[in-house]
Amino acid sequence: MIGSKHLFFIGVLFIILCATIISATGMGFLKISPIEVIEILWSQFTGQSPEGINPTFPFVVMEVRLPRILTAALVGGGLAVAGAVFQAILLNPLADPYTLGISSGAAFGASLVIILTIFGIVIPPWFSIPVFAFLGAIATLIAVFSLASTDTSLSSNTLILSGVIIAAILSAGIGFIKYLADEQVGIIIFWLMGSFVGRTWGDVLTTSIIIFPGLLFTLYYARDLNIMALGERTANTLGVDSSRIKKQLLICASLITAISVSVSGIIGFIGLIVPHLLRMVLGPDNRILLPACFLGGAILLLGADTITRAWLPSEIPIGVLTSLIGGPFFCYIFRKKQMALHS
Repeated sequence: MIGSKHLFFIGVLFIILCATIISATGMGFLKISPIEVIEILWSQFTGQSPEGINPTFPFVVMEVRLPRILTAALVGGGLAVAGAVFQAILLNPLADPYTLGISSGAAFGASLVIILTIFGIVIPPWFSIPVFAFLGAIATLIAVFSLASTDTSLSSNTLILSGVIIAAILSAGIGFIKYLADEQVGIIIFWLMGSFVGRTWGDVLTTSIIIFPGLLFTLYYARDLNIMALGERTANTLGVDSSRIKKQLLICASLITAISVSVSGIIGFIGLIVPHLLRMVLGPDNRILLPACFLGGAILLLGADTITRAWLPSEIPIGVLTSLIGGPFFCYIFRKKQMALHS
């Protein structure tokens, strides 16, 4: 049974996310108070013009800031859920879309579209970038499992090492694409470092139609994930088709990662940090952990994006900040895991 304390915790996370969205919307060069933000949002639902508010504020909120903020929240939540799924399937706290190379695969596919566009080949970006990113993520997933197939037990350490190797190869491929871009390489570099600059309501819609169904799909199999943690033989005995569910969830997590990378570039370690921290607080029950990861990931990435957008003297790519936070945290988890193995 799901305890009331867990539901209360998820409720608190939801309230924090809503408060963060409202606060972040008011932050920037043009300061807007939370009350004014709420009035503007309410006026959009009622169709009435807000009274006593600067006429430029509604445009800034609805067309400039809110699409970027909601996209950041959706991407953060999606990456955290994908990380939780990878960790639950592989039973390893070091697994996430970034360390398994899935993010790099999606980025490689999306970079191909960018370089083709630079060379004058007309491809509809709204369609091609998500599709190529997904194909790159799935191809990377297949390559990782193929490389790790020599290990009959398919241990998580072998999979992670395989992911690192494939990611290194993909990094070389991305480097070659950047070389081909020549003078326009800045477009690819800035995108690969992660950014939400210029996000629109179209990006919010694109991410929503993938991430929300993906979250519901993973929640549907949350109980099966809990059973699979007992071991594949035990799960099969209890009527859980481990092999089929693993493949379906890996494809779902890869799709979530692909759509996230296609709108934001590579943003690392969100899928590593959030599930690990929340698992320490809530425990390993995926029925609670997955929705909590979505809310926690949204809060973390939105907070990081707000720092780069509104607090720093000049905006830096969001992927740089998350890597600065996640790198040392990754070292901490790795060190802790090694000490547990040798104790």
